[in-house]
Amino acid sequence: MSVPIKAAIEKVPGGMMLVPLLAGAVLATLAPGTADFFGSFTGGLLTGSTPILAVFYVCMGASIDLRATPYILKKGGALFGSKVLLAVVIGIVAGQFMSELPVHGGFLAGLSVLALVAAFSDTNGGLYMALMGQYGKPKDVAAYSIMTIESGPFLTMLILGVAGLSAFPWQALVGAVIPLVLGMVLGSLDPAMRKFLSSASPVLIFFFGLALGFGISLQTVLSAGLIGVLLGLVVLLLSGGVLFIADRLTGGTGLGGLAASSTAGNAAAVPMLVAAANPAYKEAAGPATVLVSAAIVVTSIGTPLVVAWYARRLAAKRSDGDTTAPAAVAVEGATNGASR
Repeated sequence: MSVPIKAAIEKVPGGMMLVPLLAGAVLATLAPGTADFFGSFTGGLLTGSTPILAVFYVCMGASIDLRATPYILKKGGALFGSKVLLAVVIGIVAGQFMSELPVHGGFLAGLSVLALVAAFSDTNGGLYMALMGQYGKPKDVAAYSIMTIESGPFLTMLILGVAGLSAFPWQALVGAVIPLVLGMVLGSLDPAMRKFLSSASPVLIFFFGLALGFGISLQTVLSAGLIGVLLGLVVLLLSGGVLFIADRLTGGTGLGGLAASSTAGNAAAVPMLVAAANPAYKEAAGPATVLVSAAIVVTSIGTPLVVAWYARRLAAKRSDGDTTAPAAVAVEGATNGASR
């Protein structure tokens, strides 16, 4: 008896990423100790998002033409600059109404400038690369090598005006680029290696989604309440809108901007790191961590849905013969086993 599991998953928008992600999140919520209990390969499967992503980066790099480097700099620079500029504007505007302390009462209780900046200033790189690997092109995936600068508390503290308390982690930036460069070199030297490595990307997307989901507890949404969910939706819509425009203005289809509209998983650690560097934010750090965690969950689920919806819309325009839509090339990734 044959069960059409793959076909069923592909019917879900962004299914190859979203379905395993939700499965991992449900498991993490109902049985959070699963990875520790079984350990070994099962534990590695559920908690190995970083090594899976590293291998994915090598495989995607192998399919990138070295001549695409200027495109990578333009695309990554546009998305990075837009994301940071948006966070700066939000920080400045929110700072006119709030201090370092969180709001103590009312509907916005717990909200702070720290929570807003942390939620807006860091992109979920793994999610971005998985989505662009599915719906975009390899060089779109590589654009994240520029956006890795967002990672950690550096930019958050810079935006909050305490940049002098943190040194820029250049090693982490270089380390994020090495797998990509390795793949690019292997693929350029040997076409057989390019074909061999690039064919593994769709499989890695599925398993990365599972590992990413296991790091998310759906209880964070409940504990943060409505304000946490709203923060996630605002991040998704506002970041998505700004980055979509930036992507289109630099010759993209908009998919890259939408794929970068999420909040990174490591952003949940940023409020505490900022508070450790500047005690003025100590009171805001706890509530900010909860709110940012909720934003992570909401955007991790919402971003794949938005990207999948827009990819299908572009595909429909292409099939209707709309040659004016710049989507034509971006959606070609969706024909390679992507959800439709």
